[in-house]
Amino acid sequence: MWYFLNVIFNILNKKIYNYFPYPYFVSVVHLLVGVIYCLISWSVGLPKRAPMDSTLLKLLTPVAVCHALGHVSSNVSFSAVAVSFTHTIKALEPFFNAAATQFVLGQQIPITLWLSLAPVVLGVSMASLTELSFNWTGFISAMISNISFTYRSIYSKKAMTDMDSTNLYAYISIIALVCCIPPAIIAEGPQLMKYGFSDAIAKVGMTKFLSDLFWVGMFYHLYNQLAINTLERVAPLTHAVGNVLKRVFVIGFSIVVFGNRISTQTGIGTAIAIAGVAIYSYIKAKIEEEKRQMKAA
Repeated sequence: MWYFLNVIFNILNKKIYNYFPYPYFVSVVHLLVGVIYCLISWSVGLPKRAPMDSTLLKLLTPVAVCHALGHVSSNVSFSAVAVSFTHTIKALEPFFNAAATQFVLGQQIPITLWLSLAPVVLGVSMASLTELSFNWTGFISAMISNISFTYRSIYSKKAMTDMDSTNLYAYISIIALVCCIPPAIIAEGPQLMKYGFSDAIAKVGMTKFLSDLFWVGMFYHLYNQLAINTLERVAPLTHAVGNVLKRVFVIGFSIVVFGNRISTQTGIGTAIAIAGVAIYSYIKAKIEEEKRQMKAA
């Protein structure tokens, strides 16, 4: 379900950008639909709303700010270049994660992990050099999203609470939505009012425009919710491998659906990067497993 929703989200999202290129506004819609879904769920008691206090709010705000920045920058990238290319760059996320763990948190990263990241960097570089849809906006935005999501995972570890993942993601979505609204109004508000909305409605009609925005927000929220629920239920290794395979799915489907032409070098580079991520995920999860067994012993 996580893969299925993710693939549908990515395809529908890109189709919207093809006739409505306003990533800041669309990012707000993604979060807004999710927040409305959470509020309705809470109102009927599925799940029961967990209490929120100022201490918890202080812990969750940095996570939500990083989530908002990562989300918006991902969408700027999706609107600027091919979906498959954005996902190839986002395969670099483990590299940023390792760097932050070593240089920000001061935790030593084993040399085997660093070596496993070499093919990821090499593959992404190869894919970028010959990507037919390449532009700097798409590339830099995807890089910013990598850094944002890395910091999100660092702050998430600090903000580990007893709250269940569904409630936790609901609160993060609400705070992230508040963060995303001002930049969307400043960056895209005037164009949207002048011609953005009217152009989109003229191209596809009011009903399709509104239903596309509603469904893309719904799929965004549900795939993230399922990803978090999955993480809660499986070992880190399973989740890490799952994440890698998800990228393969999305890249494959987006190439088929949009008929994106990719050069041979881009194809090989993407494959090398994904293989590198798989090796990295496997080694990292084994290290985590050994640590856990030592603690248990």
